[in-house]
Amino acid sequence: MKNWKKILLPLAASALMLSACSGGGGGTTATTNGSGGDTDKKEITVWAWDPNFNIAALNLAKEKYAKDHPDVTINIVENAQADIVQKLNTGLNSGTTKGLPNVVLIEDYRAQNFLQSYPDAFRDMSDKIKAEDFADYKAGPTSFDGKQYGIPFDSGVTGFYIRTDYLEQAGYTLDDVTDIDWDQFIEIGKKIKEATGKAMLTQDPNDLGTLRVMLQSAGSWYLKEDGVTPNIAGNAAFKEALETYKAMFDADIVKLNSDWSQFVAAFNSGDVASVPTGNWITPSVKAEASQSGKWAVVPIPRLKDTANSINASNSGGSSWYVMNVDGQEAAADFMASTFGSDAELYQDLLSKIGVLGTLKAASGGEAYEQPDEFFGGQKIYADFAKWTTEVPKVNFGLHTYAIEDILSAEVQNYLNGSKDVDAVMNDTQAQAEAQLK
Repeated sequence: MKNWKKILLPLAASALMLSACSGGGGGTTATTNGSGGDTDKKEITVWAWDPNFNIAALNLAKEKYAKDHPDVTINIVENAQADIVQKLNTGLNSGTTKGLPNVVLIEDYRAQNFLQSYPDAFRDMSDKIKAEDFADYKAGPTSFDGKQYGIPFDSGVTGFYIRTDYLEQAGYTLDDVTDIDWDQFIEIGKKIKEATGKAMLTQDPNDLGTLRVMLQSAGSWYLKEDGVTPNIAGNAAFKEALETYKAMFDADIVKLNSDWSQFVAAFNSGDVASVPTGNWITPSVKAEASQSGKWAVVPIPRLKDTANSINASNSGGSSWYVMNVDGQEAAADFMASTFGSDAELYQDLLSKIGVLGTLKAASGGEAYEQPDEFFGGQKIYADFAKWTTEVPKVNFGLHTYAIEDILSAEVQNYLNGSKDVDAVMNDTQAQAEAQLK
């Protein structure tokens, strides 16, 4: 029995925020079994969420791996992301490995909580994969103390999805919205609303995904480079992001939503002109077939006054972790042979599911070069692959969700005018320092 470091991680209410996508996952549980021999059979259990994305990707990887490994049975168990987090915490704090999987999918924003709190719970994959084989910004969340634990998976690289027909009605072209800053985004949004009556975007004020996107575009985060110390008060990029976020609401270009369904419905119904978020939203945008040919994707806007902000960022993303339990060697081989190295598999993942991986060797190829008629013939995945290489690296650290639990209330105070931006930043900093000692 392993003696895990018994530190209970908080299960934040924000675990299912839509910007953590790639994705939120459902509440049902389903198990699928791979083929295996009758004797000396090896068995691997994998936990993940989202049947249309992560589970679908696992099934493709399992199918391909089984061709050369008929003696391995792979059990894929679907749970909501929040349930996985809770079960991992409960199991690891109990001091026993009973009931834990061989492989688990963990969101990049919370990976360091597990790696630093339970350093002996996960298998060091340094002998199986190399961090430099993946997008640079994925190395920080998936490694700890000089060891590479995670197998980087999907890219949360962002795009600025825009309705070209609404642009034209307002007198704009795609060039007018390419490589712009957020101030220009707001002004264009005003003109689009005047011309079409449509809001520029939809937002849940309690979801801070847009703030994360703005921060990472400037190479900044809620925490300092140590991944522990709150970095709110005095953070110029954070101040500009807050001011820009409020300016969107003040400009009356935001259609409010309160959950994922309303978020998706806002653009599928044609009520908003754009969706600036992670590339995992592509299948949801394409779900409304009647809008085919009316969308394009350009680089995400940047902060105007923060000198190092660029037109590239990230929203969400997750990675695979092999747990230090019986069967770990078979699990490590499965992961390394598929998601850790198989460029051909990633071509299938992209063409069949829409999964944009972060393996550098798979960042090109036929699947990336296919024009997408829904997006006017644009080769959107080739563009996303290029932007992935530009995403600034930040240290998500230990407390992303703990700080957002504090910040979400303070942002409401800012949006309703009861506090100014400096008070919000100072109060959030003070609360975070007190809570995270």
